[in-house]
Amino acid sequence: MRNISSNLEASIHVIHENKEWTKPLFQELSNLNLPFTDWDMSNSIIDISSNAPKGIFYNRMSASSHTRGNRFAPETTIGLLAWLESQNRKVINGRNALNLEISKLVQYASLKLVDLNVPSTIAVSKKDDIIEAYNSLGFQEAITKHNRAGKGLGVQLLKSKDAILEHINGIQYEESVDGITLVQQYIKPIDDTITRVEFIGGEFVYAVKVDTSDGFELCPADACEINDDFCPIDSKRNAFEIDLEFEHSEIGKQTIPKMKQLLVNEDIQVAAFEFVCDENNKPYFYDINTNTNYNTDAEKRANVSAMKSLALYLKNSFQKNK
Repeated sequence: MRNISSNLEASIHVIHENKEWTKPLFQELSNLNLPFTDWDMSNSIIDISSNAPKGIFYNRMSASSHTRGNRFAPETTIGLLAWLESQNRKVINGRNALNLEISKLVQYASLKLVDLNVPSTIAVSKKDDIIEAYNSLGFQEAITKHNRAGKGLGVQLLKSKDAILEHINGIQYEESVDGITLVQQYIKPIDDTITRVEFIGGEFVYAVKVDTSDGFELCPADACEINDDFCPIDSKRNAFEIDLEFEHSEIGKQTIPKMKQLLVNEDIQVAAFEFVCDENNKPYFYDINTNTNYNTDAEKRANVSAMKSLALYLKNSFQKNK
């Protein structure tokens, strides 16, 4: 936080550490002639003895900040959010959202609380325990991933014990930044797609289908090819298509109320949920993203704009909390 004064006029303060991801939002806020402040936590000075500025505060801190050289941005942001909340400032996606963003273990506990299916998962804090976790799962195919993830960090599809040994002893193996690796049941997509469900202001916006036919993928923003027994992450992007019928589908009717309840439980306003359906069309949820981005090409084809909806939501919140 640089050059932020409590004497500034009320504003929409956007807290983040990645300028590229905030550009589309800043453009939509500008289109609405709204005052906004760029709080880039990649270079922050926080005077916690001062009064917080007026306005509302939107947290967009990312779990993958350390991949951009901002290792401690989430920890600093947690302190910033506590400071803001202690002064009764309106915070959108506050500390609960950030705690959930940076830990899949926290996400899975929240998902299970509202009766959403989660793949069988074992967490380990030592590399040597990955083999034991794989054996304990009892599935031929398993996935490893980082607990503090984003960008598909640490995701590997492993088809045998030998593949796991090759992976954990190879040069490509990386420890999770928080020291926790997850070993998880692999759910093969029934139709070669995963689904990402977007919420703004706690309300359903749309679902997007992500085609995984050319490779294994857990996140719409990152993909990895299956090669032999394990698949390293690469930069390939799969096709995105907005699913305009999801809300009225059986899975949508069953899961949207549960997702909305989770957002209420955790006091989260903006988020995306990702799930995959198995061969029995049973959905398994594996990720919640509270720093959500949107695919503009898919939105243009469907004539929708989640970023515009987000800007309008921030406008309404700002007008209520000037």
